[in-house]
Amino acid sequence: MRLRNYFLCGAAMLATTMGFTACDDDDPINPDQGTEIPDDTPDTPDTPDTPTDPWATADVVTWPGDTIVNLDNHFTVPEGKSLIIEAGAQVIVSTEGVGANQQPIEFTVDGNLYCQGTAESPVLFSIEESQRTEANIFAGLWGGIVATSTCEEMLIDHTIIEYTGGDVIEGAPAANAGIYEAGDDAYPQITTNNVNGKYVITNSILRNGVSDAIYMMGGQAIIANNLFVANGETGEEAVNVKSGCRVDVAGNVMFAPNTNALKLSSSDQSEVRTQAVVHAYNNTIVNAGWRRDSEKGGGIYAEENVSAYVYNNLLVNCKYRAMTPALDNLANVEGGYDDQHSMIDYNFYASGNQQVDENYVYENGILYAWQGYNFDHEEYHVGVVDAHSVLATEENQQDPLFVNFDINAVPLTGYIYDDAWDFHVQANSPVLSGAYDDSNAEAAPSFLTNGLTVNGQTYTSPAVEARFGAYGTN
Repeated sequence: MRLRNYFLCGAAMLATTMGFTACDDDDPINPDQGTEIPDDTPDTPDTPDTPTDPWATADVVTWPGDTIVNLDNHFTVPEGKSLIIEAGAQVIVSTEGVGANQQPIEFTVDGNLYCQGTAESPVLFSIEESQRTEANIFAGLWGGIVATSTCEEMLIDHTIIEYTGGDVIEGAPAANAGIYEAGDDAYPQITTNNVNGKYVITNSILRNGVSDAIYMMGGQAIIANNLFVANGETGEEAVNVKSGCRVDVAGNVMFAPNTNALKLSSSDQSEVRTQAVVHAYNNTIVNAGWRRDSEKGGGIYAEENVSAYVYNNLLVNCKYRAMTPALDNLANVEGGYDDQHSMIDYNFYASGNQQVDENYVYENGILYAWQGYNFDHEEYHVGVVDAHSVLATEENQQDPLFVNFDINAVPLTGYIYDDAWDFHVQANSPVLSGAYDDSNAEAAPSFLTNGLTVNGQTYTSPAVEARFGAYGTN
């Protein structure tokens, strides 16, 4: 396939003045003008075409699947407009930054965004290929996708988003909009901020970022069948949910989040930003929490009046089991989770026999995953949370018998993903029985039946599987 190049740069990147042209790889390009220079340009060329705003005459703009879009400035999908990115398209972000203070480039969605990749031809958001290195995993080389309070819909399907997490600095669009605070925050891979928004993130890969993979400050969402890898450098999560959200999180593999795979909170709850309601089930979480240099972290964290139904998840080699802080102040937006409208139970905690890297020392002296699961932690809601869960011990690792992942071999602080791993389980795996049977109507996923309609298509959450983890047998 011959890719066409789109150069979006300078003032042309702004929502009101954005312009682009397309050409074959063999055609010469003038990136400063964003215009194509024909092969037969005369010695005294005509004045180049003026970059135009593609949304000036259309509500929907499409980037075809045979294109590479090069961004060297902030990009915005305008409010009330839509951008469709077709399968195989690549969005390559410059790491040079914007302006005198070199703001990381931000992909802002004030309108709607539909990334329509396929398994064979995913959409790619990345940096120049030579920079996609292990050394840059936590370099934070661009700003990620920021869906603002006016973004009504977003589809991220079969899409790879990587090498994000640049610092939000003065003058950045997200700082100017009050979404993040300059100097204090780093960009997640995906941000949402519309309590009425509808978001479907599915079949995608979110990897190699300084901050959270998904940070939700509002909206209804299905987050399903994704791969999360190396999310967070010093204290971040794979999925971080706040008030104003109703979210189903299912069928995901989450490898090596810095702190938690699931941080669930209803912080800043109000009449506008209502109680967060989360159903998280049938996820496989591996190596969570060990890179967090404190007593936090371990896979699941629920607080501040969140209504959380977290069950049938498989946690392997995580630092702790599910934590629910502020147990003396439950169902309070400034305290603990809503224990009357939650169920965090029927999860499976497996442990290898390897000890954590000696360079990581924790106050509680946790050296092994099984040790953390059985620790007398003040944030374990004993007898309620994980009352029916399976916990590995020193004598019984509860090995899930993956098809291709040795739970005793991968370092607990490791975050490099091997594509050869296979988290399906063998026929005699213990995770295939004992899971929750979904008899509680409140525990049923929010979008299992009616789904979410995005760009005219209705997406439903995966059905609850009577097993622990994302995958059964092959």
